[in-house]
Amino acid sequence: MWRHVASNGLTLLIVALAVVGGAIAWGVRQFDTAGPLETAICVKVAPGSSMRRVSEDLEAQGAVSSGAIYRIGANYKEKSADLKAGSFLVPEGASMAEILDIITRGGQSTCGTEVVYRIGVNAREVQVRDFDPATGSYGEVTAFDPADEPPTEYRDVRDATDTRYRIALAEGVTSWQVVDALKAADFLTGEVEAVPPEGMLAPDSYEVRPGDERGELLNKMKALQEARLEAVWRNRAADLPIETPEDVLTLASIIEKETGIPDERGTVASVFVNRLNAGMRLQTDPTVIYGVTNGEGVLGRGLRRSELDRPTPYNTYVINGLPPGPIANPGLASLEAAVNPPETDLLYFVADGSGGHAFARTLDEHNANVARWRALEAQRAGQ
Repeated sequence: MWRHVASNGLTLLIVALAVVGGAIAWGVRQFDTAGPLETAICVKVAPGSSMRRVSEDLEAQGAVSSGAIYRIGANYKEKSADLKAGSFLVPEGASMAEILDIITRGGQSTCGTEVVYRIGVNAREVQVRDFDPATGSYGEVTAFDPADEPPTEYRDVRDATDTRYRIALAEGVTSWQVVDALKAADFLTGEVEAVPPEGMLAPDSYEVRPGDERGELLNKMKALQEARLEAVWRNRAADLPIETPEDVLTLASIIEKETGIPDERGTVASVFVNRLNAGMRLQTDPTVIYGVTNGEGVLGRGLRRSELDRPTPYNTYVINGLPPGPIANPGLASLEAAVNPPETDLLYFVADGSGGHAFARTLDEHNANVARWRALEAQRAGQ
């Protein structure tokens, strides 16, 4: 009889083990295979959240089929205590394993609210934008001048832990403009001891965190520009009329200020290189303006005849060759244009009335282009 009981007990144990093994295998499949989410969502993990609270939220939003299995998997992976506060994008069909990795790996929030501080040549603006996971894009909530009283929409997200911050630096801004704008950023800290050298701040988009030091951010901008300058100098064309990387930076800054049209940068560069090779003066208004303003703000009016005639180190109507230094912070495209311009025989250009320029090989062609531009200006003024 005992033999019979033992046999039945062993059978039951085997069956139980088979059931448990099957359940574990099923749970593993549930954890690792594609999940039920049909549309991407943003998952917000508040500071101090527990894995249970997050799993319940995921189940409520239809991202996981079972919060319990999700928690078991998190415990098995030893990640239950690794939650990172923020807002994270969970794509459609993400498995429990993928979701667990997303909310525990750390780093910047990947969705939610973003504050973008745009520093431009003529204006600066703070934008508050919300991420739409369904479209994968940001939509503007509000925008304001940082010199004005911040709107409620900004104050509501200012201290939220999942708000992302970004500084967007436009091509052609001066170093003084950058420093002046950063001083108005209330989410940054620290004093700026001195304005960095002109041209040495790389226009780009920079992720920052509340409390970051202004000086450290400027150092990051400078390091990126140094790396870009080194790379373009190393890959420069032969026989350029420029002798140093500093000359490249100066020429690129003039190109940057002369045109905002990407396709024109190379052509503008070729004009200046041709003029330097021919021993002609550059005769470019942006350098004269820099001599008047020293890069501190925008002139806000046309140049006077007296300013065009006045000798200054930056008046390229008077001096030969390049001015003594950059007149703005050029972007990578202008740096590349300065060291690898296309071969042309162009020597002149003037505005064409459409936002671009009319280029010419001879002075007669140029004078005809200037006459057309002045006629267009007169026509617009009379409307």
